[in-house]
Amino acid sequence: MTRTGTTQAHLRRALRREVPSTVGLLADEHDFTAMRQYRTFAFDDHTTYLRQVEALLRTLATQGGHTTVTLFDPEEYAAYCAETAIDPDHPTSRSRFTAHLAATGAQVTYTGQPLSTLLPELVDTAVRHATWEYATTVLATTGDCATCGKDIGRAAFERAARLLARLLDAAGPGTHHLVCSVPAADDQLLAVLHAHGTPGAATADDAATAEFTAVLAAGIALGAPGGLVLRTSNPGERDRLHGWRLTGGTLTPLTEAEVFAAYCTDAGTGEPLSPEPGVDHRAGFPLTPDPDDDWTGHH
Repeated sequence: MTRTGTTQAHLRRALRREVPSTVGLLADEHDFTAMRQYRTFAFDDHTTYLRQVEALLRTLATQGGHTTVTLFDPEEYAAYCAETAIDPDHPTSRSRFTAHLAATGAQVTYTGQPLSTLLPELVDTAVRHATWEYATTVLATTGDCATCGKDIGRAAFERAARLLARLLDAAGPGTHHLVCSVPAADDQLLAVLHAHGTPGAATADDAATAEFTAVLAAGIALGAPGGLVLRTSNPGERDRLHGWRLTGGTLTPLTEAEVFAAYCTDAGTGEPLSPEPGVDHRAGFPLTPDPDDDWTGHH
């Protein structure tokens, strides 16, 4: 091989390391089966498919580039092909859709983790992404208040941010795990936030805080009967569980009995569950009033 050829091959390999890759993954058997309707889809068995995807990911990782994985949804794919007037039974169409997902969808960076780790992370990321999109759409389309003329979505988000800040401030030191639940059209919107409280301050991931605030704000804007629970852990102490009801645009503390009932009842069957050991069920604590939070009657 000539020196020029060697140099060109080296340059191509170097350039390849700078080209990102995205793999669209059919996560479950149902989605895989839906794709088998296409003649050009080469796989007959989901287990074999997943094994080949994992081998592809390992190969891409050895090439030194940045690789992400996104969920490939057959229904979204069919709709995309119809909207863009491309043939769904063609590999190029699947490639175009995957590129579209890379720009707009939820994705996880592949760092060598096995699929048994990557799949749950990817599904969780996709659920969070869908929740964020739904909540922000609600806030963007609720319009203006007929009484005061304010943008309801913006006002609800600002109110939710103040409520969250006051709740974390009142929660005090410890590791805090918060869950907000708001009924949506066909399902429940759920948002989770992990925060670390220190005297006078609480820290949390900015993106997760924005997602949590958006879900709480959607409940406020819709007037939905949502709820919020807080679990606080400190070394050497029993965990504390607190709860609030979202009503009238504010968080109303639940009683200790209501918190106990919420945690010790099977949501599907209504049957009682045994209390978790090492956990105290406590009433939600009242939040300090904020003069800027006069919501009732204005929105």
